[in-house]
Amino acid sequence: MKLKAAAEIGINANHVRLPKTATEDEVLRRIVEVNENPEVHGLIVQLPLDSINPMDTEKVTNAVAPEKDVDGLTSINAGKLSRGDLQDCFIPCTPKGCMKLISQTGEVAGKNAVVIGRSKIVGAPMHDLLLWSHATVTTCHSKTTDLAAQVGRADILVVGAGKAEMVKGEWLKEGAVVIDCGINHIPDNSKDNGMRVVGDVHYPSAKEKAGFITPVPGGVGPMTVAMLMENTVQSAKRFLKTYQPGKWNISYTKLKPQKPQPSDTAIAHSFTPKTIGRLAREVGLFSEEVEHYGTTRAKVRLEALNRLKTQPDGKYLVVTGITPTPLGEGTTTTTLGLAQALGAHLHVNSFACVRQPSQGSNFGVKGGAVGGGYSQVIPMEEVSLHLTSDTQAVMAASSLVVDTINARVLSESTQSDKVIKNNIIFLSGSVASEMMAVLALSTSLGDMTRRLARMVVAYSRKGKPVTTEDLGISGVLATLMRDAVKPSLMQTMEGTPVFVHTCPLSDIAQGNSSILADQIALKLVGPEGFVVTEAEGGAELGMEKFFDIKCRSSGLHPDVVVMVATVHGLKIHGGGPAVTAGSAMPKEYSAENLTLLENGCSHLKRQLENARAFGLPVIVAINTFSTDTDAELGLVCEQAKLAGALEAVPCSHWAEGGAGAVALGQAVQRAAEIPHQMNFLYDLEMPIDDKIRAIAKSMYGAGDVELLPQAQQKVALFSKQGLGNLPICMAKTHLSLSHDPERKGVPTGFTLPIRDIHANLGAGFLYPLVGTLLSVTHMDAELEPDMEYMGM
Repeated sequence: MKLKAAAEIGINANHVRLPKTATEDEVLRRIVEVNENPEVHGLIVQLPLDSINPMDTEKVTNAVAPEKDVDGLTSINAGKLSRGDLQDCFIPCTPKGCMKLISQTGEVAGKNAVVIGRSKIVGAPMHDLLLWSHATVTTCHSKTTDLAAQVGRADILVVGAGKAEMVKGEWLKEGAVVIDCGINHIPDNSKDNGMRVVGDVHYPSAKEKAGFITPVPGGVGPMTVAMLMENTVQSAKRFLKTYQPGKWNISYTKLKPQKPQPSDTAIAHSFTPKTIGRLAREVGLFSEEVEHYGTTRAKVRLEALNRLKTQPDGKYLVVTGITPTPLGEGTTTTTLGLAQALGAHLHVNSFACVRQPSQGSNFGVKGGAVGGGYSQVIPMEEVSLHLTSDTQAVMAASSLVVDTINARVLSESTQSDKVIKNNIIFLSGSVASEMMAVLALSTSLGDMTRRLARMVVAYSRKGKPVTTEDLGISGVLATLMRDAVKPSLMQTMEGTPVFVHTCPLSDIAQGNSSILADQIALKLVGPEGFVVTEAEGGAELGMEKFFDIKCRSSGLHPDVVVMVATVHGLKIHGGGPAVTAGSAMPKEYSAENLTLLENGCSHLKRQLENARAFGLPVIVAINTFSTDTDAELGLVCEQAKLAGALEAVPCSHWAEGGAGAVALGQAVQRAAEIPHQMNFLYDLEMPIDDKIRAIAKSMYGAGDVELLPQAQQKVALFSKQGLGNLPICMAKTHLSLSHDPERKGVPTGFTLPIRDIHANLGAGFLYPLVGTLLSVTHMDAELEPDMEYMGM
C-alpha cells in the first residue's frame, strides 16, 4: 500500500528487502547507509522485525535519523511531541491521521477526549496530540477499572487496544467522535478464509450512537498511509530549506590570529579539531567508507570512489614554486592557506591534498612539515609522526623483499651448480622508494597489486631481472599495503578537509601526493568545488613530474597552476649571500634591496615559462614575510605579470590563515574559468635520450645532454627490452635549475651529465641520475667486485 501510494503521487520509494537470517548489526548498517544518503528524505522500518535472530526493536527504530524518521517512532521525535514541539518533529502517522479526521468534525479545544491504549505507535502520541490541541485527555489501559464510565464521558474516543470489539455501542456518549485504530481477525464462516477483519469497537452498535465513526477496514488505515506520504514531503521541504546543490553543510573554525605570532606548535595546540567522523559526514562520506584512527584522523575506503564515479570532478589546482632555497618557499603552507580561503571565506567546497611528511624534516630545523603558522594540518603530532602507519607498511613490505632475497641467496649458496638456475647476485636498495612511488601512482587496489608484482627487485648472475612475482611474494606485499592505499583524512586549522597521503621522494621518484587522494577529493567537492594539490620542489622538477608522470597515470588534467615565490628566495637567486637553515639571515634579506630582487626575478620568469609550457593559466602567489616592503612586493607582481603570469597576489596565510589568501582564491576562481588545453612536454614514443634532452632543455635551460657510458648502455638495454615508451623521472638536485646545487638564478648553456639510468617498472618510469646525485642503492657485500652492475 505504501509503495503504491508513493508511486501514485510521484514519490520514489524503494523497499530494502533483508533476508530472515539478517542480524541486528546488518539491519543497523543498512539503516546507517540510508541515513547518510542525501537523496533519501524518509526512512521507515517495517515492523515487526521478522528475523530468526534476536532483534532489539527499540534500538533498531532509534537508529533511524530523526530528520528522516517519517514514521515518527524515534525517541527524539517522541520527546519533541511530548514537549509540544510539533513544528520540529515528525508525528507518528496513525495518530496524525486520526487527528486529521477528528479536526474535520469540529472544534477540539475544550472537549473531553479518551484514549484507550498507551502504545508508542498510537496511544501515547495520540494523547499528546489531543493535549496540545487543548482537549482534556484521559488515557485508559488494561488496568483501568471503570472503562465503560470513562468512555461514556468522552466527546472524542480513540481506541487502539488490540482487542476485538471490546468497546460496545451502549458505552458511548451520544454524538461522540469515535476513531477505531484496531485491526483484529475473528472467525467468520461466510468468508473464504474463514476470518473477518474487525476493529476494537463493536461497529454495528456504535454507529447507531456515534456522531462520527471510522470503519474497519477502510478508515484509519488509508489515513496512516496518507500521513506517511505527507511526512515524507515535509521532510523533503525541510531538507531543501538548508540544502544548496553542490555545497557542503560544513562548519569552519574562526581564527583569531595573535600578535606577536606564537610558534607553530603553540598555535596548533590552541585549537581543538572537530571529530573526524563529523568532518567525513560534512564532506559527503558515508560511515561505511571511513575507518577511524582515533578521533582526528581516518582512512577513506576506495569504495567511496566507486560510489561517486558518476559525480563530475571539481576544479583541479596544482601548487608549485620557484626552485626552493634551504629554507623552503612555503608551497605546502600556500596549498593549505588557499584551501582554507576557498572553503571558509569564499564558501566553495575545497579540499587540500598534500604529501605525508618524512621524519627527517620533522626533526630538523624547519619545524613542522605540513604547513605552518595559521595554515597547517592538525593535530600536528599525529600528522608529523606515524599518522596512519603508511610509511611503516611500506618499510615492512620492503623488509619482506630484502629478507626473501637474502634467504634465496643463502639457500642457493648451499646448492650445487646443477641445482642453481637463477642465482641472485644483486639487490636494489631503492625498493622502499619505488614502493612509495607505486602507492602514490596507483589508481586502485588492483592497480597497486599489479604494479607491485612487476617491480624488479634483483638480478641474476646472467643479468635476468627478478620481480616480486618471480619471488612469489607480490600477493603478500599487496596484503601488507592494502590499508596504505587508502588516503588519510585530516583537517586544517579552520576545519577544511585535507588528504595526507604518500611521500615519494622528489629526486628518484615523482615527489607528489597520491592519485587516489586527488581522485576522491575531486569527486567529493563536486563540479563547483576546488581541489588544491601540491607538486614538491621547484616547477622544473616536481611540477614537470606532476604533469608528465602523475597526470599521465591518473588521466586528470589541472585547471590552474599556482606558482609560489618569496622575496627572500628571489633575492638568493638574484645573487644574494648563501643562507643556512638555523643560522641568522644576512641583512640583505631583511632590508629592502630592489636591485638584488630584480635580478632574482629572472628566475621567476624562467619558472613561469616552465609552467606555461603545459598550456594552463598561471597565478603567482607571493608568500609574504614581515620584512617584505611594499616596493619589493610591487616589483615582484610587476615582473611576474610581464613574464606571463595571469595575476600575481601577495598572500599572508601564514600569519592570518585563509583570510590572508582570499585574494589568491579569487584570482584562482577567475583563472579556472579560462578555456585551456593541457599539454605534455614530450611524446612517450620519443626515444629515451630525446625525452631526457627535451626536459633538460625546456625545463632546466641546458644547452645539451651528455650521456655517460653507463647511461648509454642503459638506453640501449631499455630500448631493446621495450621500455623506451616509459615517462622520464629525472633524479636531479632540487636546489638549482642545473645539476649543480650551488648555481642559483638562471644558469644556461650548460651540459647536463647523465651518469646512469634506472628503471622503476612498478612505478612505471625511467629515472636518469643527473650529475653527482646518488640513488639510494645497496649492493650485497658478498658480490664479486668485477661483476657488471645491471640493476634498475
